[in-house]
Amino acid sequence: MPRTLTVVLHLPGPAWKPGVPAFAQAGIERHVEHYRRLVSEGKLEAGGPFLDEAGGGMMIASEGVDVHELELFAAADPCVQGGLLTIAIRTWLVGMERCKTNESATPRPAGGELA
Repeated sequence: MPRTLTVVLHLPGPAWKPGVPAFAQAGIERHVEHYRRLVSEGKLEAGGPFLDEAGGGMMIASEGVDVHELELFAAADPCVQGGLLTIAIRTWLVGMERCKTNESATPRPAGGELA
């Protein structure tokens, strides 16, 4: 069975200040604290801001996290509610990943099964 993960994409909302770095945006610390809860519950693999001028960022949920639960959690983010960020939740097929045995990439065909 193909491995999939759920990703929360954060894009700048109407309150985002262009030219201001992500961690200098007003209220961003509330966003970070909100997602630290998922980290402490073991439901978040990784997350962080994009470093280009477009801004925003993404969070990658752990395997098995309920998509509906993640949608509700993301919508409750104080920075989403306050207009600093918008969200898009997407399911991502892990098409290649590092093998734990030899540290090389293992490409997966379109169907997701290893060759």
